[in-house]
Formats: sequence, C-alpha cells, structure tokens
Amino acid sequence: MAEKIRIKDIAKQAGVSVGTVDRVLHKRPNVSKSALERVEKALKEMDYQPNMYASALAHNKSYTFYCLIPKHASEAYWEEIEMGAMKAVEQRRDFSIDIVIMYYSRLNPQSFIDTYRKCLEKNPDGVVLVPTTLDLTRQFTDELHERNIPFILLDSYMPSLQPLAFFGQDSIQSGHFAARMLMLLARNERSIMLMKQTKDGKMASRQQENREVGFRNYMAKHFPEVDIFDVNLPLDEERKRYDGILEKFFTTHPEVHHCITFNSKAHIVGEFLLKTKRHDIQIMGYDIVHKNADCLRAGSISFLIAQHAYQQGFFSIDTLFRAIVLKKKVEQTNYMPIDLLTKENIDFYLRSWDL
Repeated sequence: MAEKIRIKDIAKQAGVSVGTVDRVLHKRPNVSKSALERVEKALKEMDYQPNMYASALAHNKSYTFYCLIPKHASEAYWEEIEMGAMKAVEQRRDFSIDIVIMYYSRLNPQSFIDTYRKCLEKNPDGVVLVPTTLDLTRQFTDELHERNIPFILLDSYMPSLQPLAFFGQDSIQSGHFAARMLMLLARNERSIMLMKQTKDGKMASRQQENREVGFRNYMAKHFPEVDIFDVNLPLDEERKRYDGILEKFFTTHPEVHHCITFNSKAHIVGEFLLKTKRHDIQIMGYDIVHKNADCLRAGSISFLIAQHAYQQGFFSIDTLFRAIVLKKKVEQTNYMPIDLLTKENIDFYLRSWDL
C-alpha cells in the first residue's frame, strides 16, 4: 500500500511553506507564479492523488438530485429504483445530498412536459431520468445541457442525448435471451402467447419495444414455425376485464401452454392461471416485484428475468455523486446483467438487494 503523502512532505519537496501548498491544493489566490510552478512540479514528481472525499466535505456544499420516473403502483419495478436511490443518499449522508422524486404519466406527453418544467424551476444539481419518446425527452435534455446539469438515463438508452451515464439492460440482447430461455421449455410447441399492455396501440416504454424486437428476431431465425399470438390487456382498462380476455384466449387456444411478457406484469396472467387451476400453462416475464415472485414460487410463472432495478437506482445517484461532488470520471454505458430467476434461486437473489 502506497505511503500517504502529507502536505508538509509536498512543502519540503517544493521548498515552500505548508500554507502555500494548502492554497495551491484548494485553488486559493495569493500564490506567486514561481511558487505555484514548484508546487505543481512536486505534486507531479510525488504522484500526489488528492483526497477528494476530504475536499468535498471541506466545501460543506449541499446537493439536490432530482429523479423523474413514471407514476406507479406499490411494489412496482420503479419502487425498487426509488429504494436503491434512497440507499445511495443514506450512504452519502455526510455530504449533504438529497433527492427529490417526481412522477409523470408515461402515456401522457403533457404530464412529462409539466414535470420536467417543474424540475428545471428547481435548478437541480443533477437529474436521473426515465425517458419517454426520444423527441420529447430531447426537449428536456437539451435544456439540461444548456444549463450544464448532468443527467443519467435509466430503462431506455438513447445515446444521442449524450447522458452522463446510462444504467439498464441491453434490451435487444435481453429479448434474444428471453426467447432462448422460453424455447428451452417450449421447444416442441407450435404456438406461444405474447401478453402486451398498451394504450392507444403504444407500449409504455421503448425498452419493452426493443425486447420484443430482440425476441421476434431470435424466434424468426431459430423457430420460424412457431406461431406467436398477441394478447393485449389494455392499460386503460379495469383489471377485472383482464380475466375475461384471458379466459377467451385460452379457451380458444387450448394448444398454447407457454406465454411471455416484456413488462413487470407477468403476475396478471400468473394469478389468473392459479385462480382457474390451469396447471399446464406457464408465463415468463420480467422483474422481481413481489406479486411476480409469489407466482414464481407457486409455479404459474416459469422464469423471471431480473434487471437489478434496486442497483440501478443506487448506482445512478452514486454516479452523480462521484461525477459532481468528487469530480471523478464515470463510465457512460453501464449494461446490467441479465439474470434468470426460478423458484429455487429467487430468495437468494432477493437477499442481495441491500447494497
């Protein structure tokens, strides 16, 4: 382990006073040109690495990061992101960091506009953003760039927006993976069901759209003979109507034994299968929200693909902290692992949430 370099060691090497070194390190005035050059030369020769934590604490500045995420029900995927973000703030409590979480309706463009305008009024130090459409999100991020406010994208990667960083899965690869895992179970099947949730014909996120693209590309290449039946459970319908839609589908298609969805609502189908005692049908989905986990343990969900939502929330705040407070360089593209969960390993996975 390298020996810690003290200010008096630097002063001795440079032939100046300790006070002069302190002024140089903290970029204070009243340092002569020759003294500055001697200190900088000594710092380079000694390979001095400043203690950024101590420096940040010395400034005693407060920071507020804003998180803009979709409105959601309790126990949803987004709640995990919130928990992770709050955990990161808790771990950095010595640095006077706070977060404000703002919600918008993902299927209502005006809701997003109103929310980001309120965010801008607060002049945030950094932003964590779950984007909507590219054009609409760009309106917000262009303003953030103009104000020199760093932002991080979650869920959907839009590199043309030039975020400080992105955390999430490679959605296309995730779709490939989902297809491959599903067909390990359904290799001899001639048809599968794809459950969607849309409003006005549109999915809630670009991430889900890209997963479907990856899924269909894999299926077209490796299982072109398999029919894929789309079943839509509209987002603007009452939940009780879903049972009727599912009952009609499975009655009409008794040959279907395997289903998949690319959102976090596999439990809608899973609970229906348990309630109607259809033990020869299973669904595969995303995210370890509690209702999904219950269906996985009960056997109506075969697999869940996890994308570390808790860690995404944690790392997004931690990355803003490192970039803004500690002035450190951060990695821009951060793809999360694609984990496959079954009833045998989900409880071990849940224990790893708390960082």
